[in-house]
Amino acid sequence: MSENERNTLVPDIREVLSQHGRFPVENLTEADDLYNAGLTSLATVAVMLALEDKFNVEFPDNLIGRRTFKSIESIAEAITKLAA
Repeated sequence: MSENERNTLVPDIREVLSQHGRFPVENLTEADDLYNAGLTSLATVAVMLALEDKFNVEFPDNLIGRRTFKSIESIAEAITKLAA
């Protein structure tokens, strides 16, 4: 993913995480582990659905898991692939 693509997605991903993740995201870096920061399995579902709506994508079964939602960076990479 290019730097420009990531820079355009990250603020929107942070907004979705803040609204639907049920944990503070303002001090997290793009590489921080979201599960260590407080993201729960239940909140992951809400985040996934909100991301699908926000970016008009659908996460296939093979992308629904901790690896995809581990960090802001991994979410941005998945969305970039899905939107391509």
